[in-house]
Order: sequence, then structure tokens, then C-alpha cells
Amino acid sequence: MTTKTEITAATLAGALATALTLVSASAEMGGEKADKEKCYGVSLKGQNDCAAGAGTSCAGSSKVDYDGSIWKYVPKGTCTTIKTPNGVGSLKAVKS
Repeated sequence: MTTKTEITAATLAGALATALTLVSASAEMGGEKADKEKCYGVSLKGQNDCAAGAGTSCAGSSKVDYDGSIWKYVPKGTCTTIKTPNGVGSLKAVKS
């Protein structure tokens, strides 16, 4: 027979485990992006990292390759050295 105290303890333990997992995931993502920068115009169709431009909503929604209004995370300091058929990447959105 399970008591009310056992259920409460199990629920609390589960909630704590979930919270710790979320905090850990957030810390990893923050550290991951700290050494990256948004680079416009270097993403292939469907491989953008988030919202930019008409007809897009977020990650993976770009409709064309190398759209200057679409960004992708790249290692910090490399954006403007990435060559595409349209030129090099940009740290700011550009019209394609």
C-alpha cells in the first residue's frame, strides 16, 4: 500500500530531477552559443537556425540557399570569411 507521504516524496524527487535537467541543458546551450555568432547569408535551404524574413518561422524554415536575411550560428570570428556564391557571410541581415 502506498501512502500519501510516499507519493509526495516521489513527486518531489521527480520534479527536482526535471528541474536539474532543465538547468543543465540551459547552461550547456548558453555556453555553446557563447562561442558562436549569427551569420547571415550562409545558410542552405532548410538549415537556418531561426526566424528571419518573410515566409520563415524558425529553425529549418528557410526557402532558398544563402538568403541574406536568414542567419545560422557559426564559430565566433568566422562569419565574414565564409564564402558563398553571393559573396561572404555578414554579421547583419542583408537584402538578397
